[in-house]
Amino acid sequence: MLSSMDRLEDSAVLDLFAGSGALGIECLSRGARSAVMVDHAPEAVAAIRQNLAVLGPGGEKATVLRSDALAYASGAPFFDLVLADPPYGFERWNELLERLVSRTGLLVAETSASPWSPGDGWETVKVKRYGGTVVSIAQPVPAPAEEGHT
Repeated sequence: MLSSMDRLEDSAVLDLFAGSGALGIECLSRGARSAVMVDHAPEAVAAIRQNLAVLGPGGEKATVLRSDALAYASGAPFFDLVLADPPYGFERWNELLERLVSRTGLLVAETSASPWSPGDGWETVKVKRYGGTVVSIAQPVPAPAEEGHT
């Protein structure tokens, strides 16, 4: 979906709840400039590093961090694309999205909920269901242009 939207080439990607790193690695293989992969579990971080080693030369475009996703999102720089695939049952979406709204151009959220709404400050661009998984693409709502002062 992202390739058809022309949102991967030369993008800076943040992969939160990265797990094996598959989503971030896929973005790198499709032309992303860089990927930061964040997961709290030491086993996941080790798996990401192993998968990047197999990737070879593209692996140097990735940064792997062991951190809580919400904590990282609080101080994250701007990313063209954020991938968020938390464990099903994750209940802190509102908190996460508040932290990300000014830090990304596009969000891809994987959930088990349908319909899923990103809430205030976001607009849903596309939703696709794959079995029990719902992939939602959302972008921050542009701030209204300030009218000229007289």
